[in-house]
Amino acid sequence: MNTHPAPATRETGGAIAPHLRRLLEFVEPDRDDVCLDVARGRGPMPAALGPQVRHLTAVDAMPAHAPGGHGASGTNGRMSTVEFGTGPVRIADGDTPPAAATREERRPHPLGPDRTLVKADASALPYRDNAFSLVTARFSLYNLGDPEHVLRELLRVCRPGGRVVIADLVRGNLTGPDRDRIERLRDPDHPGTPSIARLTEMITSAGGSIRRLDVFTVERPVEPWLAGSCDDATADRVRRALIDEVDGGPRTGAKPRIIGGELWFTQSWAHVAAEPIP
Repeated sequence: MNTHPAPATRETGGAIAPHLRRLLEFVEPDRDDVCLDVARGRGPMPAALGPQVRHLTAVDAMPAHAPGGHGASGTNGRMSTVEFGTGPVRIADGDTPPAAATREERRPHPLGPDRTLVKADASALPYRDNAFSLVTARFSLYNLGDPEHVLRELLRVCRPGGRVVIADLVRGNLTGPDRDRIERLRDPDHPGTPSIARLTEMITSAGGSIRRLDVFTVERPVEPWLAGSCDDATADRVRRALIDEVDGGPRTGAKPRIIGGELWFTQSWAHVAAEPIP
């Protein structure tokens, strides 16, 4: 297996990391799309997706408990299936979903004249039914309140023939929840990692029809991820547990290894494209 990190590629507005480019290729944005992106805090999607659609609205969403707070078919020219290369995606740019994003919430969003930023409750979006042809949510579904309520809202505001694209962490259907021990040690508010089956089941229960699914392994450096720890002592405990596993100690489920003198670990990510059922 090739262990060299994939290079960043150029897109409108600058360099885009390989994993984000993969998501954009999965989304298949169209120049006629009216897009809604829902995230908690500042994320990369508005800047990456905005130049490729007619209009983009970015929602900086709050959890419901906080204060204040047709898919892929041949008929519309979209792919019925998507195939990607095998092997882990390599992330070296420190993009850390989702806890560390809260540190970025006060930074301005890079929105242009055809892009709008609003604050809203993701479980009660302030838009009429069928308002958007494309709705995206990257690493936000489990951080914005009840994920089933959020999914129903994302599907409600998506027009028939449009698509809702969810990108989030997952675990294999046969993988136990032990993997969440490390995630919760780093971030006590971590909501837990759903299985692939659970994520797709929630989407269908909320009124969506699954059109495409892309599940892949992401290999990333530990240190940028540990920047989202609640304190330095917690980061040290997580780091020690991962190093102990590399040295033959108890398994954490994170599959750590040393690459170029750095400690790396793995996560599983999923992209799901769904269409609202009329």
